[in-house]
Amino acid sequence: MNGKVALVTGGSRGIGAATALRLARDGFDVALTYVQGKEAAEEVVRRIEALGRRGLAVRADSADAGEAAEAVGRTVAGLGRIDVLVNNVGVGALGPLDGFSLADVDRALDVNVRGVFLTSQAAAARLPEGGRIVTVGSCMAQHVPGPGGTLYATSKAALIGLTKALARELGGRGITANIVHPGPTDTDMNPAEGPYAPAQAAATALGRYGTVDEVASTVAYLAGEGASYVTGAEFAVDGGHAA
Repeated sequence: MNGKVALVTGGSRGIGAATALRLARDGFDVALTYVQGKEAAEEVVRRIEALGRRGLAVRADSADAGEAAEAVGRTVAGLGRIDVLVNNVGVGALGPLDGFSLADVDRALDVNVRGVFLTSQAAAARLPEGGRIVTVGSCMAQHVPGPGGTLYATSKAALIGLTKALARELGGRGITANIVHPGPTDTDMNPAEGPYAPAQAAATALGRYGTVDEVASTVAYLAGEGASYVTGAEFAVDGGHAA
């Protein structure tokens, strides 16, 4: 992958940071976006550069339509091109149906759906033959284990339709689009030792949380040459949450 460039949205921590570092190990130069975690983003860039690749941290709020699309242009300006887009950025939105305000709904859909659409749209105009779009969805787009997931599941399920449509839209140019659904994954936002962890782990067939590296490895596969005939597909990295 030497000479190729990937953009990972929300790449300053968690699954995004693990994905950025995995892609760098695979030979990509990597840009990553962040909103508030500037120091964390810069640390990921330092680790990318320590692997001998170029890194770039781009401040972009995916809730802002202009910034979501501009992240692609800033990647091309800074690193010269874009070959892979990883739509990783997202916000949680869990709670009782009657507890969501209009602002809650707008925020979740702006980041989790509109921002992903606009970033994908901007990337599609720049991606070369053989380019890749990989979107991080959620196990809750395939199976909702209990109450409280209406808004979040709605936003993540929308990405399945977007992915399949992108596969058809861009297939003639040899560009693939796929979606990865993580299950309960050990991150700062959802730690494996947190108060909700026992119930989430029990909802999987394996009875445990996943790691960010386990998710990143699937994203890296879809970004690589070995997945050139895979498009419009869903990949559950969820420990059997949807089984």
